[in-house]
Amino acid sequence: MTPEQEQALQEHVQAIARILYENTPAEQLKTLGGIEQVVREQMQKHVMPEVGGFFITTATGTTTGRRRTVKSILGELSLTRGQTQQLGVASHTRLSPYLEMCCLRVSANVSYEHTEKDVELFTGMRVPAKTQQRLVHRQTFGLPSSEQPIQEVSADGGKIRIRTSLGQECRWLDYKSVRLHEFATGACFQDNQQLIDWVRQQPLTSPLTCLGDGHDGIWNLIKPMAPDTQRREMLDWYHLMENLEKVGGSIRRLNQARAFLWKGDVDATLALFALCKRKQGANFCAYLRKHRHRIVNYEYYHSEQICSIGSGAVESPVKQIDRRTKISGAQWKRENVPQVLAHRCAYLNNLLTL
Repeated sequence: MTPEQEQALQEHVQAIARILYENTPAEQLKTLGGIEQVVREQMQKHVMPEVGGFFITTATGTTTGRRRTVKSILGELSLTRGQTQQLGVASHTRLSPYLEMCCLRVSANVSYEHTEKDVELFTGMRVPAKTQQRLVHRQTFGLPSSEQPIQEVSADGGKIRIRTSLGQECRWLDYKSVRLHEFATGACFQDNQQLIDWVRQQPLTSPLTCLGDGHDGIWNLIKPMAPDTQRREMLDWYHLMENLEKVGGSIRRLNQARAFLWKGDVDATLALFALCKRKQGANFCAYLRKHRHRIVNYEYYHSEQICSIGSGAVESPVKQIDRRTKISGAQWKRENVPQVLAHRCAYLNNLLTL
């Protein structure tokens, strides 16, 4: 921008500001917050749509076709059919791509009702809750493909509340989640093959470290992801410790067990609980025997930085997904669950960008 252009721009800006100020009620000018709000409202109503319209017409070089109004962070824009085609604006949509992305990012974290309020506060544009919901369910959320070798995979299971008919007790159904470490998260609802296919399409190292808890469903999900000779199955250390804590009883014995398991010594741990008469102790011993081949020398693997030993270093994918699906009072139509999970994963994978 030349000095002459800067001077001309400043003169025009001052003239615009003066007109807007003269048409602003005095009670809206008493605080900085009030000034911020009214300036944005005035700019979105009177100035930015005109500036945006000039940019659009000049960039596309056309004004042909039927006009329609599109909500944008610049305000309400009047676009012709020719302009929308050149600029990649989808047919029938009433929201600009940037405003849509703002909505999708917010609704991936909070309810649609709160999204309506938050988006209006952040952008100055009101998008009703029902529109927010429809926007999510007309998207196609894909899972990313890695260009770098994937060394570790972890799997976990979560619960999601399903909406039922009035008067019936709500139902909690299972979903599965897979994390390709340092890359991406995927989730599915009663469709394990979707996650299996996604993992198998990635460049997987050999060995491939596979982390999971003690549930059969998790290992049934992991098994088809890679051949037996390629998988290095490990019981998640943090899940192992959660199960140990359930035994209760002597603190000293629990500390000893933790020390034995840290070195992968299953036999010493079993001997420690041999005389334990608590049902929890017997259950824990059965758990250790069942997963003996998945319990490694965690101390060695951790100190030598061979691979991760569990999900504790970062929040587990299920916990991250649940922060959206289990917000207070949330319940979902069964047929909408896959899209809700895909939406949250797209946000976690940083795919909700222009």
